[in-house]
Amino acid sequence: MSDTSSPTDASLADTDTVELEPITSLPAFTARTGDVTVNVRPFWVDEHSDPDEHRYVWLYHVLIENNGQESIQLLSRSWTITDERGSQEQVHGEGVVGEQPIIAAKNSYQYTSGAELKTPSGFMEGIYHMIAPTSGHRFDVTVPAFSLDSPHHIGMTH
Repeated sequence: MSDTSSPTDASLADTDTVELEPITSLPAFTARTGDVTVNVRPFWVDEHSDPDEHRYVWLYHVLIENNGQESIQLLSRSWTITDERGSQEQVHGEGVVGEQPIIAAKNSYQYTSGAELKTPSGFMEGIYHMIAPTSGHRFDVTVPAFSLDSPHHIGMTH
């Protein structure tokens, strides 16, 4: 299991080689923390997956909206990735996809990254560790739990 916004698996987030569905047609998972809204849309990536080798790959598109009155910066992330057997992996790292974006007031930031599991389904959830640069106020923003379901999953979907 890995969050491909780490440098080791950056190739999974290379969307140039992946046929993407229109983003608005994908299921959305949303959480709001104060003035910040996080919207996640995961999607299955068949061409990078190999069920015979227990390799199941998803990309997920994230939209972070700053509805507040001051700029904020995403400093780091903490993910909990859970596979269908209940095995969990904790992933921590600086920024997202190699960036520590500053999101101006009434603006947004978006990125696409990826995850790999050894099982046909699971889910991810997390926290973005933020700072308001002008005030120095540090705070956490919830990333909603989102489902990773492949066409190879048998049984109930998350």
